[in-house]
Amino acid sequence: MINMKGRARRVLIAACLVWTLSRALFAQEATGGDLAGGEAPPPPGSDGGGYDEYFDFGEDEGIALTGTPETTQQMTVITKDEIERRNAQDLATLLEDALDMSVTRYGGYGNQTELNLRGFDTERIAILVDGVPANSPRSGEFDVSQVNINDVERIEVIYGGSDTKYNVSGALGGVINIITIKKQPAGLNYGAAFSNTGYLPARYNERHSNGAIGDPHPEDLVDMQSLSFFAGYGAERFSVKGSIFGNRAGNHYLYKDDYGFARRKVSNEVLDAGGAATFAWNMSDTTTLLSDTKMYLAGRNFPVTPNSTGYAEARDFQVTENILFNAPVIFRDELGTEASLTYQYSNTNYGVDIKSFDNYITAINRWNWYPVEKLTLRTGIDWRFLYIDSRSATETDPVKTGNMGGLYLTGEYSPVKAFMIIASVKGVTDTKQNAAVPKLGFRWEPTPLLTLKNNYFRSFKFPDFDDLYYRSLDSVFVGNPNLKPEDGLGADLTGEFKLSEMLGMDTTAYTFGVDATTYVQWTEDSIHWVKSAGGRWSPENIGTAFFVGADIRPSFTLNIQSAGIESLRLGPSYQFQLSWLLSGNLSFANSYRIPYMPTHIIGFQADLGWKTGSFLVSAHYETTRYADTLNQMPLEPHCTVHITVNQHIGKHFTVFGSLRNILNAHYESFAGYYMPGISLTAGLRYKS
Repeated sequence: MINMKGRARRVLIAACLVWTLSRALFAQEATGGDLAGGEAPPPPGSDGGGYDEYFDFGEDEGIALTGTPETTQQMTVITKDEIERRNAQDLATLLEDALDMSVTRYGGYGNQTELNLRGFDTERIAILVDGVPANSPRSGEFDVSQVNINDVERIEVIYGGSDTKYNVSGALGGVINIITIKKQPAGLNYGAAFSNTGYLPARYNERHSNGAIGDPHPEDLVDMQSLSFFAGYGAERFSVKGSIFGNRAGNHYLYKDDYGFARRKVSNEVLDAGGAATFAWNMSDTTTLLSDTKMYLAGRNFPVTPNSTGYAEARDFQVTENILFNAPVIFRDELGTEASLTYQYSNTNYGVDIKSFDNYITAINRWNWYPVEKLTLRTGIDWRFLYIDSRSATETDPVKTGNMGGLYLTGEYSPVKAFMIIASVKGVTDTKQNAAVPKLGFRWEPTPLLTLKNNYFRSFKFPDFDDLYYRSLDSVFVGNPNLKPEDGLGADLTGEFKLSEMLGMDTTAYTFGVDATTYVQWTEDSIHWVKSAGGRWSPENIGTAFFVGADIRPSFTLNIQSAGIESLRLGPSYQFQLSWLLSGNLSFANSYRIPYMPTHIIGFQADLGWKTGSFLVSAHYETTRYADTLNQMPLEPHCTVHITVNQHIGKHFTVFGSLRNILNAHYESFAGYYMPGISLTAGLRYKS
């Protein structure tokens, strides 16, 4: 139960922010300026224009499942064009490069990876694939390797807790929606991509200072290969697409160990492959039925320790089937709905004795109602059934089942054109306990130059199954069925400025703007595994923390249209976060920071485009992070710089190359796990 002192502190923070923002928001008269998209969207079939792109299949943008077109949260979108220009190996690399997201890795490709949003890791970020929750109900994790980056049409990143765009649960840090479905162009279309990544071969120490000196390995020049194919066909009433991909990664890169000696990574090989098949049928002008099947298979070697030559084997197999019914108009002009049913089977095998066979069924139904011009009502339900079979020799009850889900109601109201209020509440349950998760958001456009977004929310997450029931073979790691949910409060304010118009620039030649966000968030009962006096590890609700942060992203685009050059885009970014661990007897005076959360992240992007290609330079800098809660294990700051070149050859081919970490920076992403130095990727892409 939340203690009264903690409740009073959080209520005071929220009350102060509400008072401050309300004075600014309502200083405008009721006849305020226009709001681009600020009104409740017109019903489908009206003259509102542009509305269907949110609910139907777009030729360029992919399918946008029925989240609200409006959001009061900070949100960024990575388009298909940017994905292809960056030529990232996987989802985590793309997010780190494009958004300067903080990413924690246990090594090269195929290793465990943590994404971080506003101080929260992957388990506390809601990951969606085509609008359907994809975090493992067992662990809360998400394997970024299972996403075929060549299949991704668009990525939406929504920052902050208590999502109201898709109304999913467990979004303490935010939501990442990976959209892979797109209506195929008319006729037959197909394509392929191949790339090779190599590392610089050099001499190295085989075992610290006392080891023999190893000779360079020429095969490190061909350390990783990636191959993918797709074929699709589009007609007036239906669309079909199939794709396959595969990767072989040796991860035999050089690094400097704790003693400063050059080492060569071994026993960390990865071989994985996957495929997808999508069929979409436009049953009528306003209804679509879609079937999407995905499969992923991986074999990985994990070193016993970061520098070990011995390894443990792991095998992963996953199949997902998603059936979606989408009807932006149904029964009445002002009524729309979407329903999806997803089945996922996951088989994990670590060595001989540790196996799991998991089955998940997820059902989602969302409704949108436009009763009057200024009001939109949205409601929906989601439910997830879990069947987990842990075939461990020490398990007395290896088969476990569970349910969790929620029901939400959201109202979007525009009293004047320039102002929108989005109020939402979601009731969530895991059949053992219930909770209400409210959120209040505002969107205000006082002038065409400026948009303000403001949110106040509760963030809430039930424990994962491993936290509740996990038991290792030797019973050293044992779950805790008495865990409480993770809980908290937060608020943020985002300003989106279009300075080009303010400065009187010719907007056909220049685009200049700034997006800036500040936020605060309090969380308690965070779940962490702790070691008892008897040597047994078990999860406990011991985490309490407070975050204050800012995210500033100016951008400048110059449309040159001269000497073959079309545009130059400059995009610096700065992220700042102070965090305080307040667990147990700790207080603000102790100033202990959240592990693996840097105080400062600085990024820079320079993107030069011409008619047939592009040249992109990106830099990412993170200040000191700590690997432990008492901040006694610092990880040194690091800066990485990357260069990517794309050049179209003829109508169908694109040659691309990426030089990553050109400064050859040596750094630990996770404590004891060193990342690769300089690497070169070269590849070829074909599209019909």
